[in-house]
Amino acid sequence: MKRAILIFSAAFIAGCAGTGTGPGSGSAPSVVPVSEQAPAGMAEKSAKTHTELGTLYLQSGNLAVALEEARLAAATDPGYAPAYDLMGLVHILLNETPQAQAALERAIQLAPGDPQIANDYGWFLCQNGREQEALKYFAAAARNPLYKTPTRPYTNAGLCSLRIKDDKTAEEHFQRAVMLDGSNVQAIYHLSALAYKRGDYFNAKKYLGELHHLMEPNAESLWLGVRIERKIGDRQAEANYSSQLRRKFAGSPEHQALLQGRYE
Repeated sequence: MKRAILIFSAAFIAGCAGTGTGPGSGSAPSVVPVSEQAPAGMAEKSAKTHTELGTLYLQSGNLAVALEEARLAAATDPGYAPAYDLMGLVHILLNETPQAQAALERAIQLAPGDPQIANDYGWFLCQNGREQEALKYFAAAARNPLYKTPTRPYTNAGLCSLRIKDDKTAEEHFQRAVMLDGSNVQAIYHLSALAYKRGDYFNAKKYLGELHHLMEPNAESLWLGVRIERKIGDRQAEANYSSQLRRKFAGSPEHQALLQGRYE
């Protein structure tokens, strides 16, 4: 979880409309992600190398080079699904929705059982108003026992559930994500925020404490801390969070809300 992890309201990106295959088949065999499989030949080996390099460029924010590497991978081996998956993720970040959809659907067609691709396509669907369909892809990815990072689709399912205002389901997904990875700060933050929202301020404080044990506070988490302590009535703790927010994140939306007294 290297991307978008400190901006808790942001999406986690790496996430079929394919023909004849979909995420709902309970009898589908578990599949190791193609990106983790040994390449079958020279063309696939080269495509894998280009895709891995492109992924590094994607993570560093160099989208143009990441896209070029994805295209080189697909040109080298047109059947290598992770190349199209990478291509789709770059197009998502470039706000090029038709291109993203075409690339991700091609990836799904080539590797319908791949959990990483299912996760990524699910996020694309979620971002484009197809949340219920997206949740099926996240579930398919998460239940594959050969997928090494099921915390990702559970986190994305939680974020997607928040988009449709299903807080109960979102919380269940975030809890599963944390059970699988106790250092998943994005899921822990949302567990704190959801506890606060339903008035469970002491659990909200507990989760926030776990979060700040794992990472340095950011504007979002400090602002949540201010509001939690205000509800609990711990003025000293509230003042401490407020002070950090003013000193470290002056001018942020959270700081502006604090100055204006908009606590809800």
